[in-house]
Amino acid sequence: MPLMKIQNSLRIIFAGALLALLGACATMQPAGPAALAGTWTNSLGAVWTINADGTFHVVAAKPKAQIWGTYTLAGDSITIQETRRVGHIPKSCKGPGVYKFSRPDQNTLAFVLVNDVCKPRIQNVTQPWHRK
Repeated sequence: MPLMKIQNSLRIIFAGALLALLGACATMQPAGPAALAGTWTNSLGAVWTINADGTFHVVAAKPKAQIWGTYTLAGDSITIQETRRVGHIPKSCKGPGVYKFSRPDQNTLAFVLVNDVCKPRIQNVTQPWHRK
């Protein structure tokens, strides 16, 4: 009798652990560059294409600009560096910007300022981004 109760208890525990594991897998977001790769848009009309190879292209509406650059990831931090721009590059935008990123859901990307002095970049990057 006691052996049967132990076996039933173990089955219940195993089934519960399996359900928890399956639930965790279903809600996991991609990691590394795959977490950011895609084409995103924000409420200011910017379109940001982030490539899994560590490069990006932005077409911004406010201020009007076309920007290419590179990014590196360290955990949930991204360092953004412009490499080329159509139009004038503000002095403050020649250096990198650092942000924390999160994926509230599959189609949303959010950034929080860590360190950046480029006001137009801060204004655009910190807007909520939605998959295009």
